[in-house]
Amino acid sequence: MTGMDWETARIWIKIGLVFFILTLLAVLDVARKDFGTIGKKAAWGVIALVPFIGWLIYLLFGFRKGKKPALPAAGNDPKL
Repeated sequence: MTGMDWETARIWIKIGLVFFILTLLAVLDVARKDFGTIGKKAAWGVIALVPFIGWLIYLLFGFRKGKKPALPAAGNDPKL
């Protein structure tokens, strides 16, 4: 048996990169949404970080549970 050839290694790197990007997108989505409590947000974050399937579990079950935080109205800036 010889080692893995370059073409096989390139395929595995591409597959790993796809899963890494999907996981990153799921974690970023968890970070910007409000799930009601910090515990629920942390739980969805941990689920999204599960290798290879976490992003899929989050997409199927958690994606719709979180709400985007409301942006303040243009005339109601509390800093002014």
